[in-house]
Amino acid sequence: MTHPTKAILRWLLDDYIRIINASSDTDFYSEKDLSNCYNKIISVDYHQEINIGGIKIVALNAGHVLGAAMCLIKIEDSVVLYTGDFSREEDRHLKAAESPGCKVDALITESTYGVQCHLSREEREERFISVIHEIVARGGRCLMPVFALGRAQELLLILEEHWAANPSIQHIPIYYASSLAKKCMSAYQTYINMMNDRIKKISLVKNPFSFQFIKNLKGMDFFEDNTPCVIMASPAMLQSGMSRELFERWYILNEPKEITSMKGHVLKLNMSVEYISFSAHVDFTQNSEFIDECQPRHLFFVHGEANEMNRLKNVIQHKNEKNGVEMELFTLKNGESGDFEVRKRSEAKAIGCPEGEFEGIVVRNHDDIQIYSTTDMKDIKYKPIVFCQKQKIPFNSTFVLLKQILFESFDNIEENDGSLIIRNVFISLKGNEVILEWKSNYIDDVIALSINEKIKDMATNVKNVKLCKITKKEALMKFLKSYYVVDEVDGGISVSDGSQSIFVKDFNVTDNNVLSENVSKIIERVNFIYHQ
Repeated sequence: MTHPTKAILRWLLDDYIRIINASSDTDFYSEKDLSNCYNKIISVDYHQEINIGGIKIVALNAGHVLGAAMCLIKIEDSVVLYTGDFSREEDRHLKAAESPGCKVDALITESTYGVQCHLSREEREERFISVIHEIVARGGRCLMPVFALGRAQELLLILEEHWAANPSIQHIPIYYASSLAKKCMSAYQTYINMMNDRIKKISLVKNPFSFQFIKNLKGMDFFEDNTPCVIMASPAMLQSGMSRELFERWYILNEPKEITSMKGHVLKLNMSVEYISFSAHVDFTQNSEFIDECQPRHLFFVHGEANEMNRLKNVIQHKNEKNGVEMELFTLKNGESGDFEVRKRSEAKAIGCPEGEFEGIVVRNHDDIQIYSTTDMKDIKYKPIVFCQKQKIPFNSTFVLLKQILFESFDNIEENDGSLIIRNVFISLKGNEVILEWKSNYIDDVIALSINEKIKDMATNVKNVKLCKITKKEALMKFLKSYYVVDEVDGGISVSDGSQSIFVKDFNVTDNNVLSENVSKIIERVNFIYHQ
């Protein structure tokens, strides 16, 4: 976890142990359990890569609360991003969640607000301040049930800034009633370097979390509520604690008509209730834009109510179909699982192999791939198996035409004992069949495949039909015209490349220069083709 999270967690765990132990005669956890847990935590920075058994994890800023992180997970050649709770909107003190900067194979993202959209930050803050102003102006007391961490610090910054800018209300006190929030405030004062530029700029003059107009309220015994005031108290859900005490003390005014107190008494309404969302979760617009940036092939929605989650899935699916985007979407219930294939990286270790090109044997044991030179097989227990391939191709023409066709694609053709040889592929003509024989390997397999295609193409190609009817001299003329200016003169052939000229008589070259060397190679090829 990140450094601020570790710092805050100490107080959260301490508070959790105190509460859970107080609800039972037997202590669930001790201080020793807390220390053992805390000492196992490894702190990481944003963008620091952690390697666990070949799985690489990088923490990215999530923008939800101080220290919140998304996890970018690299497995083989696949990239998975788990957002957790995140916010794409910069606020008073936190940066917006950052983009991973790459396409991901799988994105696991929250769907808390489904297809709902938030008000803009400016509208929220304006309404928030307006409602508080209205309450204290009529002599009322404003209760804000909040979580001890996260939005509480954001609201405190807004109130501090507004009170500082309005002297007319500075006599009205602001309190935050949470011992946990007070303890954790030191972490906010310490890790300003992980906040946004606005806070960093203020910190050059003063610590933005050292409040002038906001005080900590230790308990109801230290509070006189006979004057206008603003109180932020936890817990946010009003189930118990200071916020619940104040709630029952001041009652409510609109809905519902009555409530049941913690002691079981029915209380009449006596206060107004306003709902203003300062949630640090992405809304539909922010979530959709983030999904577009990540371009996942597999999208998992989590952390959401089932109906809202399915609405979000349907909208994203419709958008993808409209834009021709292929994406697999999941909305899994608790306990369900969804699968996707991890793209694996194939790496092979060369064992005792010489430099440069060599013939080798590939040995694979699950994901462990090793290559051994065929000349050094003593270190492996396997014996190589050689596959000898033999292929028969129907052929209804001459051996001369076969050689002509092959020379169009292959330069180095040898002849031995009535067979043509191209690298390690032997080609022979027996009756009305061309027979290919070779020991199977990648290169020779490709060569054999190419020869097969050339031979099959011969019967359908008009040019090949014409080739089988030309004489040896006509073939020489054809090859020479592909490269030079050629004329028939005095029973021989005049060849020119523009700077030099030579004369060919009875397949012999009369001159001795660079041009004559090149022409001699062509003559050798023609002689090879027409050799019976």
